[in-house]
Amino acid sequence: MESYVIGLIGLAVLLALMLLGVPISFSFFLVGGVGIYLIGGLKALSLLATTPWAWSTDFTMMSIPLFVMMGYLMYQSGVGADLYEVCYNWFGHFPGGLAMATTLACACFAAVCGSSMATAAAMGAVSIPEMHKRNYKSTLIGGSVAAGGTLGILIPPSIPFIIYGLIVERPVGTLFIAGILPGILLTFLYILTIYIQVKKNPALAPLVPPFSWKERFISLRYFWGAALIFLLVMGGIYGGIFTPTEAAAIGCSGAFVLTIVRGRFNKSTIQQAILASVRTTSMIFLIFIGGTVFNAFIALSGMAREIATFFSTLPLPPLVILSFILFTYIPLGCLMDSLALLVLTTPIYLPIFNLFGFDLIWVGVLMVILIEIGLITPPMGLNLFVIKDVSASSKQISLREVYKGVVPFIMIDVVALAILVIFPGISLFLPRLMR
Repeated sequence: MESYVIGLIGLAVLLALMLLGVPISFSFFLVGGVGIYLIGGLKALSLLATTPWAWSTDFTMMSIPLFVMMGYLMYQSGVGADLYEVCYNWFGHFPGGLAMATTLACACFAAVCGSSMATAAAMGAVSIPEMHKRNYKSTLIGGSVAAGGTLGILIPPSIPFIIYGLIVERPVGTLFIAGILPGILLTFLYILTIYIQVKKNPALAPLVPPFSWKERFISLRYFWGAALIFLLVMGGIYGGIFTPTEAAAIGCSGAFVLTIVRGRFNKSTIQQAILASVRTTSMIFLIFIGGTVFNAFIALSGMAREIATFFSTLPLPPLVILSFILFTYIPLGCLMDSLALLVLTTPIYLPIFNLFGFDLIWVGVLMVILIEIGLITPPMGLNLFVIKDVSASSKQISLREVYKGVVPFIMIDVVALAILVIFPGISLFLPRLMR
């Protein structure tokens, strides 16, 4: 049997195991290990020892627990609630203003977090009770918070950008910078989506009385902490002062100091932040290390090379082929974890991207947006379950209501993806200024 056929069979078995509910990291290890043995024999199994160790001890990987810890410290310090307060004061009186404020606050919190679920949880905890109190419909509440949370992995710092950068061997700092303008674009499109929905159906969001200009400007005092951390981290990376890993350490230290300054430093706060960080980091590392074993199997099988050869023979323009590849992420994102999807597909599609000369920084932004779509696409979108759980503290939002509420935002994500495919300069403008 040809080795690439073994690779295709392994891929099918992996997807079957995931659908059966086998843990993703274990599925990667099992299929990858068996596949390596079938192709290379006992001698090739040395990859099981060397490959995970090489990847997990990479200096850049150290930034993941630090950025995760930074996000949870910012959450525990109450920065999320303060950002919502600022946005609520300034935009709450517009049609759908509280949902708009939530989206803006998610964008701001994303700039100091890097985790979609943490962003959705932090902003959902403060915004959902407020919107329920003012009789917002549950569909708009669930949809706006779930979609806003996805900005946590597009606006830097971003865990998926770190993983993607390691796989394709591109600078993580450049990927971070590339996500800024697309993040701003998507934030604007989300706000526009909310406005159009409420204009068509005012019952979705009753109007809220405006705050005075004095109250609005006073509220800006809550903004300084998040702005300072973001400027410290991203300014240092953009200016070439810090590497992403150094920036993560400095940002985490800054978040720790901010927690003390804000009077939130206590045993409970630190304990919760550490435990949450350990759980999240463990999940990420297990998926990534398992993925490296499976990807070693894919490389050994030559399957990715055969797929690239197949696409090279098609009489189609490169952008059409790229669009087809991107489309495959949508059904896959409905069925599996978004981070696992990134780890699984990137090495398979990488030879195709290289073959057609696609800029891998630009492709990285497109893939992160596709992961965003997966995070809010039923039935497996993780942000949907986060919103359901967070809403339990006020008026419970059912999964059905969240599913219905995210549909307009999924559609606008596809529109944003099309814009970034047609105009790659939006993603590449700031990275080009760095050169």
